[in-house]
Formats: sequence, C-alpha cells, structure tokens
Amino acid sequence: MLTYAATDEQHGAARLPQNLLLAALPEPERAQMLAQCDSVRVQAGQALFEPGQMPGCMYFPIDTLVSLLAVADGRMMLEVGVVGREGMLGASVIRPDRPVQLRAVVQRAGRLLRVDAACFGRLFEEMPVLQQLLQRYTDALLAQVIQIAVCSRFHMLEARLARSLLITRDRLQSEKFHLTHESLAQMLGVRRVGVTKAASALQEKKLIGYSRGNIEILDGGGLEQVSCRCYGLVRDDGVLGLGQVLR
Repeated sequence: MLTYAATDEQHGAARLPQNLLLAALPEPERAQMLAQCDSVRVQAGQALFEPGQMPGCMYFPIDTLVSLLAVADGRMMLEVGVVGREGMLGASVIRPDRPVQLRAVVQRAGRLLRVDAACFGRLFEEMPVLQQLLQRYTDALLAQVIQIAVCSRFHMLEARLARSLLITRDRLQSEKFHLTHESLAQMLGVRRVGVTKAASALQEKKLIGYSRGNIEILDGGGLEQVSCRCYGLVRDDGVLGLGQVLR
C-alpha cells in the first residue's frame, strides 16, 4: 500500500495550481477540482501504482517526477514514460473496472496533488471540458509510451541515455538533477555497467557532468545531436509532445 512521507495541506491545495494539466482547465472547473485535492509529499523510489492494482486516487505532480515502468516476469523493468508537472497519473480510474498496466515510481522527491478516484470520476462525468482535455492527454501519453518502447528496442544505448536525460531536464526544467546508476539502468532496461559506459562517453564529449548520481547537462544542444530522433518527437513542442495537449 502506498504511504506518504507527509501531508502538506488537506484543504489548501487550491493554492497549488502548478500542475500544467490542471492549469489548462477553465477557472471554474479548475477551482472545483482543486477544492477536492490535497497536497502530499512523496520520496524517491516510492511506488504509486503496481501493475494489476485498482488505483484509489488520481495524482497530479507539482515538482516531482514519476517513471512509468513496464514490468516483465515480476522483476525486469523498462521505463516507457515519464510524468511531471505537465501531466497526471492514474487515468485508468476513469474506468474503474480496469487496473493499471504500468508501475509508477517516484524518480525525484517532491509534491503532488491527490484526489480520490470516486470523486474524480464524478467530476469527470460532470465536466465535458475535462473529458476532452484528458482524452487528448491520454492519446499523447500513449503515443509517447509506444515511441519510447520502440526506441528502447532499436536505438543505441548512448543515444537512448541522451534522450532520457533531455526528457528529464524538460520535465524538471533544470539542467541539474540526481539519478543513480541503478535508477538509470532501470529506466533504460540495461545493466549498470552499460549505463556507466554510456555516461562516461557523454562525459568525455563534455556534454554532461556526472558524479555520484548528480547530473548536470553542460551542452544541451550537443546532447540533442547525440540523442536519437525520438527526443525531438516526444519533447513538449514535438509532434508527440504533451505540450500540444495544453494549447
């Protein structure tokens, strides 16, 4: 069962509208949704969902980052998506008869807004504008999941690592962040030695700085050149980008 490190505010979430998906709602609908949310703080490594689980809540990240992981044989995992302040987690609660299919694990500690699944379902039925927004969002997210799964099968590890780091930068809006070798290996579906070699290659090209999990992107343009074309497709302003949803 999911446990939280702390609850920031039980009824003050309306003062925390930094989630871009919620911000895209018209003011009356946004206020109505935020009134039903509470803000919670989560820790890196914390699992929000497990495959086959019937989710009890919907989550809207504020300043945290969550990895979506496909699980094989109960132990092998591959990251197929990342959700930050631009999106949401738990879309399957719209259809309560469907369990989640992916594992959702907090990549960076921070805050998110939480709303009860049943409450969200009622609001969803009452708000056509929310239905339209979430339809666009889930379509875009699915397209990204498919693209990243294809990328993981056919593209070189160094290019995939560059793509993953660029997506993380975009979601966090920061050139500096913390990712351990273990979490990177899990994200990319490879052994830690593979991550070490790929990260060392990017360091030698002076594209990133990497020490004890602390990553700094030194040359974003150069990193984009090393990355596979998947980054250009899935970045916020790309063809499959979630930024298209908010326009």
